[in-house]
Amino acid sequence: MTHLVQQLVIHGLTLDGQRFRPSDWAERLAGVMSQFRPAGSMRDHLTYSPYVVPVVLDGIRCVVVDRRLRDLEPLAWKFVCDFASDNKLQLTEQEVPASSRP
Repeated sequence: MTHLVQQLVIHGLTLDGQRFRPSDWAERLAGVMSQFRPAGSMRDHLTYSPYVVPVVLDGIRCVVVDRRLRDLEPLAWKFVCDFASDNKLQLTEQEVPASSRP
């Protein structure tokens, strides 16, 4: 049986459908969160955390946040959720096989 990992997707679209700016917001947010990693993993300052990853979905910049971040570092989870809420960004949830994430 494959274990599924739940993810929160923060879309670069506001609730009223406008593109969120600046255009590099996803990379900036993921960069701020790069220190949060699984126990024992390398802390390379030039890579994103596997828990907070910028992606492009259907032509829209997004950040995929692994829900395991909530247990690893609750304040980091709150930070990304507050970022989405404060900026009125669209959110969705998805599940992926655990083998493709930490």
